[in-house]
Amino acid sequence: MTLPASPSSARNREPLLAVLQHWLPVSGTVLEIASGLGEHAAWFAEALPGIAWQPTDRSEEALDILTARREAVGLANLAPPLVLNAAEPDGWPVDHADAIVCINMIHISPWAATKGLMAGAARLLPAGAPLILYGPYIEAGLETAPSNLAFDADLRRRDPAWGLRHLADVQTLAAGHGLTLAERVAMPANNLCLLFRR
Repeated sequence: MTLPASPSSARNREPLLAVLQHWLPVSGTVLEIASGLGEHAAWFAEALPGIAWQPTDRSEEALDILTARREAVGLANLAPPLVLNAAEPDGWPVDHADAIVCINMIHISPWAATKGLMAGAARLLPAGAPLILYGPYIEAGLETAPSNLAFDADLRRRDPAWGLRHLADVQTLAAGHGLTLAERVAMPANNLCLLFRR
């Protein structure tokens, strides 16, 4: 199987890793929601050998790719991928995580997926543990980059339930589940890395 590659994953993995090294625990299990092609999972598992990285995705096609990538890299701390639908937190196939990472899902999924993500994080994470989100957001009082506005319009053309979310809405939803925004880091290409703690 020829493994597909994402140019954006190759571009953002090093800036993301620099942030994760500060925010993730040095050991334990990191649950990645919506792992997609698995490039981040493989990269971070190799760079953070003390962490057990658990990739997941709701798509069977993605699971096949994740499985093939795991076999290709042969990392002991990269777990076999699991089927997980973020929108159905009561059905998640895990009962504990020391951290949760979700990269580029919130804007490419219905709002129900974000609601499920917050509910699942509140259920799984111990007190003080991190939920880390990455992607583009709309922020009150700050001009949204033209490229992000164009991206938002394209997403909504593809699926009206998709689109860039207002950070204030995500914060309010998180707060309702006992998750507080602790840090915000501006990333390349008009993205944000957000650290919530339970």
